[in-house]
Amino acid sequence: MTELEDLYTAMLRIRVFEDEVHRLFLSQEIPGTAHLYQGQEAVAVGVCSMLEPGDSVSATYRGHGAALALGTDATALMAELLGRETGTCGGRGGSMNVIDVARGLLGCFGIVGGSIAAATGAGLSALLTEDDTVAVAFFGDGAANQAYFHECLNFASVMRLPVVFVCENNLYGEWTAMSAVTGGGAIASRAAAYGMPGHVVDGNDVLAVRAAAGAAIDAARDGEGPTLLECQTYRHKGHSKLDPGRYRPREEVEAWQARDPLILLAPQLPAGAVDRIAQEVAAEMERVLADALAAAPASPRTGASATREPQTPTTG
Repeated sequence: MTELEDLYTAMLRIRVFEDEVHRLFLSQEIPGTAHLYQGQEAVAVGVCSMLEPGDSVSATYRGHGAALALGTDATALMAELLGRETGTCGGRGGSMNVIDVARGLLGCFGIVGGSIAAATGAGLSALLTEDDTVAVAFFGDGAANQAYFHECLNFASVMRLPVVFVCENNLYGEWTAMSAVTGGGAIASRAAAYGMPGHVVDGNDVLAVRAAAGAAIDAARDGEGPTLLECQTYRHKGHSKLDPGRYRPREEVEAWQARDPLILLAPQLPAGAVDRIAQEVAAEMERVLADALAAAPASPRTGASATREPQTPTTG
């Protein structure tokens, strides 16, 4: 496949995986809650496609996309959400706390802004060990108003850490519009206060994300210090399983869905590629689900994922 086909496939795998997770949650096959990634696929795929082996990523509780973009086995991830011992974390992490160190995923953090601190720590380790690796922090617009953001960006700048801070600005922190609680305009403009580059990126254009991320990662690896990227995107679903998203104007939702990352990239693919990839991904995800469910009798629910009681939404 061509590079564009690879990118489209990676985004579609996340989309279909998340659609299936949504169905399983609604049918109570998966316990707890979920924060889904449909609509934001270009950010995770664009950034992670530019990383090298040994680099690390810290993500948010909306982190299935980052995990899959890094290469986490989809069957193991689905098994984790189902609370099985065959899951990435033995069924104990669940939807919000996925870890896959072998693929560079240091963790998905339920604490708003926790990913920023984790990546900063990884960047400090890379600096001290001189291992030539780069750390990436994914976080939402709500986290940009947390102390984690300001303290870690300041520290990373002072120490010239090899970190790329990626704000996935989907315009809402839980049910609150970013514009109602965030002053100063673009989040990327805050980078100037800490003496690092800051860029606003079209977060629905995977090629734009790749270009911006590639430049920031190269700069970090070359010892030039951190960069802040504000990838402006939009989640298709509500904040969590419990949220239908009715607070968002219909016109806004429709406008963003018209700029779906898959829709934007599809015209650049060879003729027939979209249909072929769709069939391949659908077949793959059917096998993923079958394999994850087939493991259930031998791998009973364990740990924190054992309860079927619904969780209340987290903040951020």
